[in-house]
Amino acid sequence: MSQPAAKPIPDNMHTITPHLVCADAAAAIDFYVKAFNAVELARLPGPDGKMWHAMVRIGDSPVMLVDEFPDYGSLGPKARNGTSVTLHMYAKDADAAFKQAVDAGATVKMPLEDAFWGDRYGILEDPFGHSWSIATHIKDLTPEEIGKAAQQAMSSGAGCAEAK
Repeated sequence: MSQPAAKPIPDNMHTITPHLVCADAAAAIDFYVKAFNAVELARLPGPDGKMWHAMVRIGDSPVMLVDEFPDYGSLGPKARNGTSVTLHMYAKDADAAFKQAVDAGATVKMPLEDAFWGDRYGILEDPFGHSWSIATHIKDLTPEEIGKAAQQAMSSGAGCAEAK
């Protein structure tokens, strides 16, 4: 008797899922629960206690985690002296979400501000070296309006701040 075919993308998963390498994945899970209201879904420690696989859900998005395994080239951002990836999170209230993450131990890399593209936006670094941007969409703009606002912001040196 043959088994039914497995779904190519399991239920409750997305086409792309972040998979974070952390120096201490168990501590990262605890931080994400506190900072981002993550819900722990799975934890598979190996015999040596290192996390072989773990998964949390933040909002409607799964995030996988694993401990560093240097012998396999699997290193977290701190071991690499930085990351080139930012995890972007939309929240109903960016100010509250940002404060919650900072209170949990995240470091502000870019304070929250009203950005020229219509989001309230800021960037944090978690204690494990991962970069997180947090935003709430506050204004619908056309591509033309965004382009004009970007030019104004850059020419005034405002960076991401709302062009006046």
